Amino acid sequence: MMDMSLYAAFLVAAFALCVTPGPDMMFIVAMGGRGGPSTGVMAAFGVACAMFVHTVAAALGLSALFLALPTLYHVLRWAGAAYLLYLAVKAFRDRSVPGEGTAAGPGMRRAFWQGAVTNLLNPKVILFNVAFLPQFVAPEKGHVWEQFLVLGLSITVMGFAVDGSIGLLSGKLSALLRRSRRVARGLNVFSGTVFTGLAVRLAVSAPK
Repeated sequence: MMDMSLYAAFLVAAFALCVTPGPDMMFIVAMGGRGGPSTGVMAAFGVACAMFVHTVAAALGLSALFLALPTLYHVLRWAGAAYLLYLAVKAFRDRSVPGEGTAAGPGMRRAFWQGAVTNLLNPKVILFNVAFLPQFVAPEKGHVWEQFLVLGLSITVMGFAVDGSIGLLSGKLSALLRRSRRVARGLNVFSGTVFTGLAVRLAVSAPK
């Protein structure tokens, strides 16, 4: 079903992409910094699930709508920027400190959904899947849909392994640093700054 030489090239390219710092990785670091190791891992899991949804959409041809309808791209782009700004405001306003009766930062379920929604509302990820994945599909082998699923599962698992480790490490580091109200407040400000930066980056981006 798969062209194994193409698949091997895909794995190398996918690994290089996964370990390269980008918006998703920065988002996961910020989430781990706010909520601890479990929150960072769940945010990474949410991002990974959203990536697989993007893969399925690309396989179905839905993502090609963004190439034909630029307005749809911009609507989703602004929605994603607005959501990130919403997360930034929440982080800036967070005054809680672990050990004072309530846990700082988002819970695990909320971290999952925030990671998923942030990735799903990034139209550049959709366009990336349209441009990247088809390069490693061999139509002459048949079962094109199945090839897309194999590629999507592979990059999803690989991405989660990398991002989950990053979320775990950032959460453990934040737990060591978060010994005072001042440090906890600083971590929330850092997270809010990251979310704001990602929102601005998404707002000013444009399809090439």
